[in-house]
Amino acid sequence: MHFATLGPEDSNHALVLARYLDDRRLKEPDLTDIEPRISLVDDFIGAFEKLVAGGYDYVLQVSAHPSHADCVGRFMHRAFPVDAFIAPSRPLALVTRADVAQSKSVLRQPATRHYTDLSAFAEHDAPTIVAALEQLLDGQADAAIVAEDAIERHPDRLRLIQPLGPALDTWILYANRPLFPDREQGPMLGANDAMAEHFRETSRRADRG
Repeated sequence: MHFATLGPEDSNHALVLARYLDDRRLKEPDLTDIEPRISLVDDFIGAFEKLVAGGYDYVLQVSAHPSHADCVGRFMHRAFPVDAFIAPSRPLALVTRADVAQSKSVLRQPATRHYTDLSAFAEHDAPTIVAALEQLLDGQADAAIVAEDAIERHPDRLRLIQPLGPALDTWILYANRPLFPDREQGPMLGANDAMAEHFRETSRRADRG
């Protein structure tokens, strides 16, 4: 099985895909001996084009990615959602370069722009949080939203402004064939045991007023 998702290796997409595959192997004993092939890409449109052409079996994309709606529309009836789940990202943080006394500019991946108040900064786009860190260390801005562990990896170069914690996102796995190829529509999926308990607790709270 050939999976693709957004790189580089220390991206959230790569991290969540690895966790997803480990979880699937635990739950599906017949998948234990299958060693998946993983390709890390830098462009989702190209990844979906290769998926529908048969070059990949699956593509994993977070629903918060700026290209998500475009991919859904552009590849309708050719790329099919076959699984969805909720997973946290790496803990994030707003950090600044240690040599900057007063940060005036910030790098952020567009999906993270509202994670905290950035009104005091001139904002600049970065394609990923990994790229935001690389550009910050290159001096292209004063601050950036990056993985919080960047401070541990560069203690002499970075200073914490504000911890932001992990983002809790919906992730979608796409394939080039639907789950139910012989049906116009399949059953509604995803009502797992955890969600059933969530519904019960919501009902109990309503009963308590």
